[in-house]
Amino acid sequence: MLWDASAINGYTIEASDGRIGTVSDLLFEDVGWDIRWLVVDTGTWLPGRKVLLPTTVLGQPDQVLRQLPVSLTREDVRDSPDIDTDQPVSRQSESLIYDHYGWDPYWGGSFIPLRNAMATPFVAPLRLSRMKTPDPEGGDVPHTTQDPHLRSIAAVTGSDIEASDGEIGHVEDLLVDADGWNVRYLKVETGNWWPGETVLISPRSVRGIDWTDRLVTLDVDRRTLREAPRYDPSMTVDGAYEATFQTYYGIWWTAA
Repeated sequence: MLWDASAINGYTIEASDGRIGTVSDLLFEDVGWDIRWLVVDTGTWLPGRKVLLPTTVLGQPDQVLRQLPVSLTREDVRDSPDIDTDQPVSRQSESLIYDHYGWDPYWGGSFIPLRNAMATPFVAPLRLSRMKTPDPEGGDVPHTTQDPHLRSIAAVTGSDIEASDGEIGHVEDLLVDADGWNVRYLKVETGNWWPGETVLISPRSVRGIDWTDRLVTLDVDRRTLREAPRYDPSMTVDGAYEATFQTYYGIWWTAA
């Protein structure tokens, strides 16, 4: 199932023994676009504090009540390390959280809890085949396999987007696969370039992101985008649409 990332914000997080808070953001790797953490505002329970919860502890969402259950207790969360969620989160910071819970991290283990917290089995997210490493000269944070950074979905939403031959609009939202927890598409409002239209862009087409200037650059041109399978925001992106989209761009989703 694909969700608008903005629709997940505000979901209530329910621990096994009570409410923790509400989702305020999602953090994804700045290379692979895999969503690793939910940023949860703890509200009046832990005033002024936000905590990170890995997507692997999430149960099935209740879309009617707008709730997400997690296999943790309030005590587990209250005693977790403080992480500055307003800055890029490094792997070193992630390690502190995994150490706290006694889990193997997703980058080097099976994610089996060693303490009393129960984690759901790790499910490898879908990955983008033939994904390019972003060009450091294009404004990206240089990528190393040892320490990719995590970025906020809120930080990329609203960013301007440039095709290889000019501006096309801005990032309106992101479509998230809530089964594998990865960003499947960027939803782009095309502004003055193509008034009244919304297009979907795969992260595979992103050449780089300038986080300071809030600019996403693509390795496809405007004509390619105009001739791509049309997207209707009122429709559900189903398997048939995705097959057509993937064939057009020559990309595909594979299991990790």
